[in-house]
Amino acid sequence: MCGRYTLTAAPEDLRAVFDWVEFPAQMRPRYNIAPSQPVAVISNQDRSQLDFFTWGLIPSWAKDSKIGSRLINARGETVAEKPSFRAAYKRRRCLILADGFYEWVKQPGQKNKIPHYIQMESKEAFAFAGLWEIWHAPDGSEIKSCTIITTEPNTMMANLHNRMPVILPPASYDTWLSSEEQSRQELDALLGAYPPEEMMHFPVSTLVNSPANDVAEVLIPA
Repeated sequence: MCGRYTLTAAPEDLRAVFDWVEFPAQMRPRYNIAPSQPVAVISNQDRSQLDFFTWGLIPSWAKDSKIGSRLINARGETVAEKPSFRAAYKRRRCLILADGFYEWVKQPGQKNKIPHYIQMESKEAFAFAGLWEIWHAPDGSEIKSCTIITTEPNTMMANLHNRMPVILPPASYDTWLSSEEQSRQELDALLGAYPPEEMMHFPVSTLVNSPANDVAEVLIPA
């Protein structure tokens, strides 16, 4: 599962990783991104444009938007089959930009879980594999929403949780962002766990437990 993450990188650092995208001159650093909030994405609708979608996918057929709170993640093993995700998997894929994410770890003999922050050893920004949809509300407005695909953990993440978000290597961005329908076999091959030797983690402040605490202090090592 992935239920909280960060995007603190400055626009110039994001341009270094996603060099085909236009980024605004200023972006507010986000230290505690939570479901239902706007998140930075690059979609296959316009791959040169940074956009902001609501985190929590609302299928086009949904009767109301509340379903999005239950669809913040999509399991990679079943994403091609589940009614909520299968159309988007074929046609509406996106990169969800991040530079780290959180996982809560249960400690033996303790009631409270300890939050850990996971990032690249390089500390560079990266992209989760995402899906997106457009939902038309009864009042005529529309909501663009997204979900993060998850997979089995790598050996590092297995010490923290039994799932991890799919982090796409840059070499796969072109395929993932293709505007054409891709074969399931080609897409499924991209949904593996990211190499553990390129990642690191450390325990952080329990301030992160509240989404209201979107401040740099949440990343202070515990």
